[in-house]
Amino acid sequence: MKYPIGIQTFEKIRENDFVYVDKTALVYNLVRGGHIFFLSRPRRFGKSLLLSTIKAYFQGRKHLFEGLAMEGLETEWNEYPVFHLDFNGKNFTIPDTLDNALLDFLDTAEKEYGIMDRKRDIGERFKEILSTASKRYGRKAVVLVDEYDKPLLDVMNTPLEQTNRDILKGFYSVFKLADEYLQFVMLTGVTKFSQISVFSGFNQPKDISMDFRYEALCGITEAELDSYFSERMQEMADESGITKEEMRARIKRMYDGYHFSERMTDIYNPFSLLNALDEGRIDSFWFRTGTPTYLVKLIEDYDENINEMVGQFYSTSQFIDYKADKQLPLPMIYQSGYLTIKEYNPRTRSFKLDFPNDEVKEGFISLIASNYFKAKGNSQSWIFDAVDVLDEGDLETFRKLLTAFLAGIPYSQRRRADEQEQERDFQCTFYLIL
Repeated sequence: MKYPIGIQTFEKIRENDFVYVDKTALVYNLVRGGHIFFLSRPRRFGKSLLLSTIKAYFQGRKHLFEGLAMEGLETEWNEYPVFHLDFNGKNFTIPDTLDNALLDFLDTAEKEYGIMDRKRDIGERFKEILSTASKRYGRKAVVLVDEYDKPLLDVMNTPLEQTNRDILKGFYSVFKLADEYLQFVMLTGVTKFSQISVFSGFNQPKDISMDFRYEALCGITEAELDSYFSERMQEMADESGITKEEMRARIKRMYDGYHFSERMTDIYNPFSLLNALDEGRIDSFWFRTGTPTYLVKLIEDYDENINEMVGQFYSTSQFIDYKADKQLPLPMIYQSGYLTIKEYNPRTRSFKLDFPNDEVKEGFISLIASNYFKAKGNSQSWIFDAVDVLDEGDLETFRKLLTAFLAGIPYSQRRRADEQEQERDFQCTFYLIL
């Protein structure tokens, strides 16, 4: 079995015989269920592959879907003009990067469709492109935008933030101006911004991020794990000298635990799971691919400790929409994949948030702890020593280890104005240590 590690193109996966977890029945329902959509998922969760699959479908590339659910669902296989804008791989902290990216995108499209007049603003230019493409194909156009929020996340709290916001507002306004020429639009990203002017100029997309019908569009369900990777789990179990059930339990604790609707369907992190299956070992793959320093800074600047955020119930408005005018860490932590839904209360229509799995909990807590304590030395070594003495039931040695660790935390980090705040710091410290 060939695992598509780092491959985000549907065509490449299908033509080179990589394993593909069939999501095409969901894609078929999606493209027939509306007009403009938005989907938020954590990084490396399959958003780019999803858009690539949708692109291949609207291009009428029937041969790529042989043997998949889509083959038995679609009968017409019409070809539409598709415009795919991908903001991945660009550093928007450099001035003019966004402007140049959009201009290159428009220039390429205008050359393809023979459009010579380029004196209008970017919104008007894109409208003209969509109009021309629709007339040539005899069908409305499809627009796919990957990581729509990266130009804003890269420059958040910098002078470029407002600049990029204004540029995107002008570009996205085309979804309202050219609605008559649009068959299907989909934007994906990590963060759902609200109360932000970038979207005020166009028809609001339907947010399917917590729609139970599409919760498995990205990621791998337990049923898919058993269907596609049962033999591989048996091989890993044999290599480790344990049963298949034990190996499956290890994989579940490390990579499962994401939920994206009140239905609470278990979703595995696809990046970590595929890496583990490919290498035949359980390790932290996803967390190492990016350090959430911005989230750590948000927590630092916000008057709420991490232990006060996890294991709590929230209404959707508290963790779904990131309000650009308020520095609130919870929506960013949730949308980035470091917290997920763990329980739903139908009476209050609230959701309990906590860490999805061991990989995320261990990585995120270690990152916060190292920043919070600012202690010198090898804290990982201290953890190993502490676990050993607790396993042995040696509480006296653990007490000495704890005393030494606490003594290493700078006094300025613990000093607070009143006893209540000191107690909050102590609770947070003890939570992070354990």
